[in-house]
Amino acid sequence: MHLLSILDVEDKLEELVDKGIAIKGRRYSEELKGKSLAMIFEKSSTRTRVSFEVAMTQLGGHALYLSPDQMQLGRGETVEDTAKVLSRFVDGIVYRAFSHEMMVKLASNSTVPVINALDDLEHPCQIVADLMTIKEKKGKLKGLKLAYVGDGNNVCNSLLLAAPIVGMDIAVGCPKGYEPGMLEKARELAKEREHSKVEVFEDPKKAIEGADVIYTDVWVSMGMEEEKGEREKLFMPYQVNNALVKNAKEDFIFLHCLPAHRGLEVAHEVIDGEHSVVFDEAENRLHAQKAILLELM
Repeated sequence: MHLLSILDVEDKLEELVDKGIAIKGRRYSEELKGKSLAMIFEKSSTRTRVSFEVAMTQLGGHALYLSPDQMQLGRGETVEDTAKVLSRFVDGIVYRAFSHEMMVKLASNSTVPVINALDDLEHPCQIVADLMTIKEKKGKLKGLKLAYVGDGNNVCNSLLLAAPIVGMDIAVGCPKGYEPGMLEKARELAKEREHSKVEVFEDPKKAIEGADVIYTDVWVSMGMEEEKGEREKLFMPYQVNNALVKNAKEDFIFLHCLPAHRGLEVAHEVIDGEHSVVFDEAENRLHAQKAILLELM
């Protein structure tokens, strides 16, 4: 079993969330003793890399960080051959890729579980930690409204898929032309379940109206640096600030997958304010990774 998309754990998503919460207070164990995890990162990482390495250590296993420029992958070896070789050595592979196509190729040629540590389409591991945080703070998932404001990126795609699976409503506020790619699939999921709504608004105030959870992410993802000036100008009306959050419920919580750019996608007063749970959310990456590793390995 691989975890390339939230859809890969559709039938056990909330179970994974509950497992992460349950093992949060248990620091060390031996469930993965003797097992090794290869971690290939084509993009930089703080939370994902550290949380997976520490998770493997605390579960009794071992993690190997592999940078493409220090592997034969960086010298022309195919991702297919890389997958076949690593499968003979390790018990699982974590891959952070520029391309979802490469993610699928790696998984298709691997005989051990492959975990998507972020690509250009989804970021499923982040969403498990996000849902953990929401359930810890709100006591439930079903019936809540999550508002995502900003670029319809990989994080937004995974949130869109996850929300109807766990029974949450989700509203996205983004400029025209920057809608998330998974919108139609999310609407299909919501229609199948008949207990959640998926909405998109050009007006961020409408998206946030009555929200229990507000979420944002960077406007310029890795690999989009050339668009920085244009994107910052376009997205400035979508900054999560005190004026915007007044449209949410009084007890809303604020999430951001980090790293954050204060003064751009979020104002200081929100990310450093009383409603912000971003560092609890970041800590939960460790516990979510443990749940994922235990499920797959």
